[in-house]
Amino acid sequence: MRRALLARRAALAPAARAAAQRRILAHVARLSALGPGAAVGLYASRGTEVATGPLRALARSRRCQVFLPLITDHKNCQMVFHADHGRPLRRNRYLIGEPIGGRSIAAPALTLVLMPLVGFDEAGNRLGNGAGYYDRWLAFRRGTRGAPLLVGIAFECQRVALIEPQAHDVRLDGVVTENGLQLFAAGR
Repeated sequence: MRRALLARRAALAPAARAAAQRRILAHVARLSALGPGAAVGLYASRGTEVATGPLRALARSRRCQVFLPLITDHKNCQMVFHADHGRPLRRNRYLIGEPIGGRSIAAPALTLVLMPLVGFDEAGNRLGNGAGYYDRWLAFRRGTRGAPLLVGIAFECQRVALIEPQAHDVRLDGVVTENGLQLFAAGR
């Protein structure tokens, strides 16, 4: 499923991708959690993911505190989030941009986390890249609701009928695609 979804995402025509990314940005701009002083976790996009440079700029223009993931342990798939001050990012071994320096923040202290994904379903189950970094980092949210608000960022072509959740998976609270924001019902 992961390969098929990555191929779908990669097959988006450049003009369609650009138009979808503009609509995604407009939908994210309407999130009430994206306000002054909010601590927002984002990701540095790569490859065919929804481009997050404009999302980072939007969050900073709203006077949010922006934090990006920094992998601390590749072997055990551990990460933390560090402050993003808009400086150039350092590429890690996966070619993902990471902040240089800056203070870290505990996951529960974030207001909103805009998360990358490969696929999602109508129940808020998320298929990531496969290593489980986000599921480990957000383990305290497994089976619960509360801060931070977890919102996936994706193209509509990444929606599937069903992703069979694993015991370690952390469910999304919502997803933003070019078609808008979809919030998922509480509970599983």
